[in-house]
Amino acid sequence: MKTVIAIGAAALLAAAAPALARPLPQTAPAAARNADDPALAALLADYEAYLRANDPISAGMEGDREALSRLPDVSRAFELAQEPALKGFADRLAAIDPASLGDEDRLNHAFLGWVLQRSLARIPLDTGRIGAFNSEGGPGQSAAYLASVTRITNREEAEAWIARLEAMPDFWRHPLEDARRGLESGLVQPRSIVENALSLMEPEAAYTPATDPLLKPLAALPDSIPAAGQAALRARAARAVAGGIMPQRREWVRFLREDYLPRAPESLGLVHRPGGRELYAFLTQGYTTTDLTPDQIHQIGLEEVARIRARMETEMQAAGWTGDFASFLAFLRSDPQFYATSREQLLEKASEMAKRADDGLPALFGTLPRTPYGVRPVPAEIEANYTTGRYFPGSMENGVAGGYMVNTARLDQRPLYELPALTLHEAAPGHHIQIALQQEAEEGPYFRKSVDVTAFTEGWGLYAEFLGEEMGFYRTPYERFGRLSYEMWRACRLVADTGLHWLGWDIEQARACFRDNSALAPHNIETELQRYIGWPGQATAYKIGEIRLRAIRARAEQALGERFNVRRFHDALLVDGPLPMALLDERMNRWIAEEMARPVNQDAGGAARRAD
Repeated sequence: MKTVIAIGAAALLAAAAPALARPLPQTAPAAARNADDPALAALLADYEAYLRANDPISAGMEGDREALSRLPDVSRAFELAQEPALKGFADRLAAIDPASLGDEDRLNHAFLGWVLQRSLARIPLDTGRIGAFNSEGGPGQSAAYLASVTRITNREEAEAWIARLEAMPDFWRHPLEDARRGLESGLVQPRSIVENALSLMEPEAAYTPATDPLLKPLAALPDSIPAAGQAALRARAARAVAGGIMPQRREWVRFLREDYLPRAPESLGLVHRPGGRELYAFLTQGYTTTDLTPDQIHQIGLEEVARIRARMETEMQAAGWTGDFASFLAFLRSDPQFYATSREQLLEKASEMAKRADDGLPALFGTLPRTPYGVRPVPAEIEANYTTGRYFPGSMENGVAGGYMVNTARLDQRPLYELPALTLHEAAPGHHIQIALQQEAEEGPYFRKSVDVTAFTEGWGLYAEFLGEEMGFYRTPYERFGRLSYEMWRACRLVADTGLHWLGWDIEQARACFRDNSALAPHNIETELQRYIGWPGQATAYKIGEIRLRAIRARAEQALGERFNVRRFHDALLVDGPLPMALLDERMNRWIAEEMARPVNQDAGGAARRAD
């Protein structure tokens, strides 16, 4: 989600990787056990302490009670201040010879090197200038997500949330400074994105205490807090919002309407901005975790569009349609049989599909997460410009389930033939299974529990849609066509995103791929196009990741033949957390070799946890 990942800790910290803002704790013994090499163990432990100190959102979701009262510093000054600390970690890593390490240590050495290199390379690009807001709004979206995953069971937790509210004005102030810097330097969002952002931020500036999502965690406090104490806590929270956050919300609206919008260009892509081509190439390599150029990504997209289109023609014929492809799309987009008649009905259908998907999980996985998930509507205050569905990570430590978020607005734009693929992608076996397993990983360094590897995470979500075919999940030709339409959607992303930001396309050129080759509803196409315009490069990760995952599986099946066990394969992919594509290839090639050496009758159906 977008995932992971939805709007979580990774998204909140995207503008500013953690910097050394406080003394590091002593090396944690638990972290030191995550490497055999003493120098690498010490480095990983120090980096863990660094992350815990400066990424309180992830630390809080991991059960760190003190972190629940803090927020990360997302200022440009903080981003710049991180460079010495990150270089220090990189220098220590470079001093460790990877050839002297065992397999797992060498993998973690390479992965940490990738993370540090990306963090250091991002600093001079000042990406916060373009990332301060997008078509889905600005800081308010991240703050509302935090509120949605905050569960208060005692006075201490209430005090912690209020402390976050009192620190939250900087959550708006610093991105506003980024946007001002972007405006002055010419690295700006186009007019359409500003208008979309304003449509979301103006209601935020009009919230009342009864409607403000930031006050909802305090709405139902536990009976262990006396009534007078509850009233005092709510009053303090209301003061924090009214006195600190509301002025920032209003200033954002004033700035966008009076300062930014009059200077926002009509031209859409980064190619039209100073340094835009360099920035876009950097972003696509980061999101795809590959060295692919934008031109290569565009070509892959064109090839995938042609391949998927042929399969869609087959399913169209299976549905008994005798007309042409365009008329079939028109039928799917307009016939009432394909649409829910109420929000409740759409949510109920999504819930039934989610439970049916859960029923098929044991056949595919030897290891499943402890954390459950729920099916929830996208909040009404953001649904207009929001995607069709998304996943919100949970936290077992804080008693919060994951969330499969279903957009129940504009029912005539939410076709039911797409709902099975959406459910598999966002819930299970997609984002929920992968992200929850990553959060619950018992082995490996701390940084791997929350690191954002978009190509893996979103590639897995798209791969999960493909798994629906093996599960027998798609019950009609229309649902199978809907699955292929969703895959076409991700292929067109490769074409449209690179077209907009690298080739200089206008919106009609980008729109054509989705309109002519997929059954996506017109509203969804427009929402998605605005998302790609405002969030350059991210959309390229899905198909590139899925292609690599399916290639790895094909390689494993070919090498292992009858010895291939899909449950062990999926566990090997997921249990230790995501990896960049090149390192994933290395890890899974080693797993294939281990499987080939394993006695045939050993643990035939079990999980892939290593015994070493």
